[in-house]
Amino acid sequence: MITLGVAIGVAVIIFITALIQGLQTNLIDSTLGSQAHIRLVSPDEVNLIAPPADDTLQLIQEDKRPQRLRSINNWQQITDTLDQLPLLTAVSPNVSGPGFVRRGEALESVILVGTDLERYQKIIPLNEYLISGELRVGADNVLIGSELAKDLGVEVGSKLRLDTGQDSSDSSSSGNDVSSNSAIVNIAGIFELGVRELDARYVYLDLKQAQSLLSLPGGITVIDLTVEDIFEAEEIAAQVGRLTSLQAESWIKTNAQLLSGLTAQSLSSNMIVVFVAISVAFGIASVLSVSVVQRTREIGILRAMGATRQQILRIFLVQGAIFGLLGSIVGSGVSYVLVWSFNTFGPNIFTIPISINLILVTMSLATLTGVIAAAIPARRAAALDPVVAIRYV
Repeated sequence: MITLGVAIGVAVIIFITALIQGLQTNLIDSTLGSQAHIRLVSPDEVNLIAPPADDTLQLIQEDKRPQRLRSINNWQQITDTLDQLPLLTAVSPNVSGPGFVRRGEALESVILVGTDLERYQKIIPLNEYLISGELRVGADNVLIGSELAKDLGVEVGSKLRLDTGQDSSDSSSSGNDVSSNSAIVNIAGIFELGVRELDARYVYLDLKQAQSLLSLPGGITVIDLTVEDIFEAEEIAAQVGRLTSLQAESWIKTNAQLLSGLTAQSLSSNMIVVFVAISVAFGIASVLSVSVVQRTREIGILRAMGATRQQILRIFLVQGAIFGLLGSIVGSGVSYVLVWSFNTFGPNIFTIPISINLILVTMSLATLTGVIAAAIPARRAAALDPVVAIRYV
């Protein structure tokens, strides 16, 4: 029975841990699948205030400066430097800014993202999110989100008019009068990132065309970065910010609520593991304590025949380890069945991965728990006096 209890405890620990890990992985993939780990932008513009004269009290009422769209200076050199950093796995300079998309009477505000697809693919694999058309920008070809395509009633091959609203000339009077800050483009592909806001607003186009539309010839506004360990993004962002003198912001800072949720999930999972392990330990300890009482005479006979206290101690410790090991083996098999059932008959929102490392760690902890739980009964058995134990009825 104690082996069965250990097996149930181990199965619960493995299943709950794998479930939380799968949920966290799905949340992180959903969030970071559509954004960079770190973004570098120009520092915010601030007001320059003259210092007061000596022995002068200065009272200041300050209005913060509006932040205009501005280019990152020497971005080519910065990109080359970042390419050499082993901490970074991908670097993509982009130009991003607001704009409008017009088709007939329909007008939608969008975010224009000009990029080098070869570099940007290492940040966000757009080919995996493409639902129709081809992954192609340049030569007046653009990619738009599925929600935007639905709102405008367009499909692959349709024409759109992009306008940044930065030109003072009125280009709305004639559909063929395209200003320097407007362009007629062809929809080469439609993507679906899975985030409604992004699918309704993002328009990807060629870097040079975006620079022209946003009046930033030769400039960029943001450098997207990815790192190997996403949970070190905040520390790496601080290092890159100091290196480049740019404002660095990691996904951890922009998704603080998500990180809090992941921390709470991990804490709840750890609490479940601890309480299940404690219940298993008490079960093993109680069974072995009863065993010591029931076998007091046998223990006394062994001691009288020359068995040492250390040998008696080892017998019960090994028994506790066997309980933990056998229970963990059975529990691991049960956990595989539970995970398979969830992945096969569950809601199919995400799948639960189960790693061999999790199995080995849990089996080791279960065996160690069995040894620790057996320690008190083992010490009690080893401390029995042979004469008193033999006389025990």
